[in-house]
Amino acid sequence: MMQDILRNATWACHPYKDVTSRGVFFGDNPFDFTVPVLYTQLSTAALVAASLQFILTPLGESAFISQMLTGIVLGPSILRKDEVLANTIYPGRSMYIIKTIGAFASMLFMFIVGVKMDLSMVTKSGKKALVIGFCAFFFPLMLSTTLAYTLKRKVTLEPNLYASLTEIAVFQSSSSFHVIACLLTDLNLLNSELGRLAISSSMVSGLCSWIWLLVTFMVRQNIVITKKNTFPLAALSVAGMLLIIICIMRPILLWMIRQTTKREQLKESYMISIFLMILTCSLLGEIAGLHFVLGPIILGLTVPDGWPLGSAIVDKLESYVSLILLPAYFVLSCGSLDIFSLNLKTTGIVELLALSSFLGKVIGTMLPSLYCKMPIMDSLCLGLIMSTQGITDIISLQIGILHFIIDIESYNAITVTFILMTGIIAPMVKILYNPSKRYMSFRRRRTIQHTMPNEELRLLACIFHRNSTPSLINLLEVSNPMTKSPIGFYAIHLMELQGRSAPILVAHQQGKRSSIHSNHSEHIINAFWRYEQHNLGKVTVHPFTAIAPYATMHDEICNLALEKRVSMVIIPFHKHWTLHGSEVCDNPIKAVNFKILKNVPCSVGILVDKKTLSGRNSGGSKPLYSIGMIFVEGPDDREALAYAMRMAKHPNVSLTVIRLVQPNKKSTELDCDMIKRFKMSNIQQKHHIYKEEVVKDCVEMINVIKLLENHYELILVGRQHESNSPLFMGLTLWNENPELGYLGDMLVSSESDWEVSVLVVQQQTFEGEDMPEGFKLLMEDAFSVNGSTSSDTKLCPSSHKTI
Repeated sequence: MMQDILRNATWACHPYKDVTSRGVFFGDNPFDFTVPVLYTQLSTAALVAASLQFILTPLGESAFISQMLTGIVLGPSILRKDEVLANTIYPGRSMYIIKTIGAFASMLFMFIVGVKMDLSMVTKSGKKALVIGFCAFFFPLMLSTTLAYTLKRKVTLEPNLYASLTEIAVFQSSSSFHVIACLLTDLNLLNSELGRLAISSSMVSGLCSWIWLLVTFMVRQNIVITKKNTFPLAALSVAGMLLIIICIMRPILLWMIRQTTKREQLKESYMISIFLMILTCSLLGEIAGLHFVLGPIILGLTVPDGWPLGSAIVDKLESYVSLILLPAYFVLSCGSLDIFSLNLKTTGIVELLALSSFLGKVIGTMLPSLYCKMPIMDSLCLGLIMSTQGITDIISLQIGILHFIIDIESYNAITVTFILMTGIIAPMVKILYNPSKRYMSFRRRRTIQHTMPNEELRLLACIFHRNSTPSLINLLEVSNPMTKSPIGFYAIHLMELQGRSAPILVAHQQGKRSSIHSNHSEHIINAFWRYEQHNLGKVTVHPFTAIAPYATMHDEICNLALEKRVSMVIIPFHKHWTLHGSEVCDNPIKAVNFKILKNVPCSVGILVDKKTLSGRNSGGSKPLYSIGMIFVEGPDDREALAYAMRMAKHPNVSLTVIRLVQPNKKSTELDCDMIKRFKMSNIQQKHHIYKEEVVKDCVEMINVIKLLENHYELILVGRQHESNSPLFMGLTLWNENPELGYLGDMLVSSESDWEVSVLVVQQQTFEGEDMPEGFKLLMEDAFSVNGSTSSDTKLCPSSHKTI
């Protein structure tokens, strides 16, 4: 009784009732019973959180802001000011149950946080990330604690605030890897150069923060509160819990992974066992004097991230916990927060400490970044990202309340500070940092057309599915790798990020087996390496595996293309066809393709594989590959022709170039020069054909193209053309796939029964160049893509004859 009184507990008596009602038709009010009230609380919190996130996400706000605002809306600040609503939705008798649900949600959430973390990143972090991480922790800690000691000596404070001021400074100086990873995900910066550095640095600073807070809690629990030096016993019990998790539970988890085959889902019995482990670790943490969430965090850290265990756990738990259960936890977190009744003096002092901590994080991040020659704006954005705080910081504060480190009034002030700081920082980063700016090239064109004849041609191929490997190998073969002009081929297997927070890029090497998702990429990598062995000196293969969310997967490709200085990125069309002719659509790949077309710093080729490349028999006396190229005008057509001219040098390739010419229209000088180069280089080649067809409108153009049906294994076309041209006026309204352009879409549309693979080419675009006017209208619902060059204005006569 005395302990409860000292803790300001309140005794209340409630009449006993069944947990469920019989229904309104039997005279029962559902809100007088526990279960209907619980359903109402969970659904209301989830609905408000989803609505706020829908409104705030376009403004650049993170999910943490919408969740905390949910707590404010449903808390004493707004909803509970109405006593009728408060007593109906949040009656006093229901608080024990909803608090239990909230605690269970936070326990599962922190377990998921541990599962998605990869502690090996700390050892793999470079010196730059290590220094930034340490500085981002120690700079704000020293600055804010120094200010706290100064305020305690110079300013008259309330007793509770005076006792906890130093601890408040420590809480505000802490940081969390998960919070920063969530912010980067919300801002679509996870795969950017800045995002990768922030992830590595936050792992270091977050680990330092957790160790510091854990020691603080244990010391406070065992020395200050109990007035006894039980710290050695507490440390021993924690060590025992760690041994149980590492020596008993982790081997069981590894055994589960070994028992799960490549194509098999995780068994339900395994998931039940994992649930029991979570509850056991939570109980062990309580026995050891730790908070109940710390045991599940440690268990989560021992779970191997990614497939099959980590991804299965996250897939089964994350959506339900984050979207349904966790909003109720945030309502409880703001259960005592009335923003209209805050103590102004306490809030002002807490805000001052928050400002000093914020400056310490920004300065601690910017100084080593600037020393490493990072641009000042990128350094500032990194400092802002490292200053964000979120749910793990709220959980730490609640543990602080439990251990009497801080009081409720200080907690409320810190919570408001977190909302204000994170709410300001996220939109600022979205405005200040544009990851695509580094992809813009101003010095040199990275295209096939501008690659020197005796220079290595560098190609980057993106692979989402294993069945696209044969067609890419055959495309590589017809690209004519030679000893005097070899091909550097970068193959990147792209996989969706599941079961972990940080993206991964693995560079595979022959003779070394990667432990990360090697089973998924093994067949793809071996196929390309076998091709390299058969073409030594002509082809050099560099395989990669990238694990990233679809929203930022294009950054992985653009970064690699920029770093390796490739001339063309080859991406698969989002639709692919089986051997039986059925069509399979993958919409996430379509979104990735649009972003690549917009941002990649080189030319792009979209390969539509209808199995004519992968299924072509190499036997027979005729040329192995019959390739067609449709030339109209513009830089994309010139790039496609340049690629076709390289293919034409292959001894087993037959190339036909069909040029569509409009009557009474002059061709540009660049187009004429490109056609002239093709004629001169293939004038004595009997199996290469050049034709010019005069067409005046889209009907005549379609009739000419129909004559090519089923004559070729591969057709190359340019992507962008002028929509106001008579040749394309009728096609603009029927464009199903704008990423393919007018010609490409016509060849592969659902109404076409052509059995031919198509390569749609877009030449590298530059900032300030304008795309054809029709494509601006066509692509406004997807992405705006730059196009034709200003040098196309020079005109030259066109010869209308067939060679």
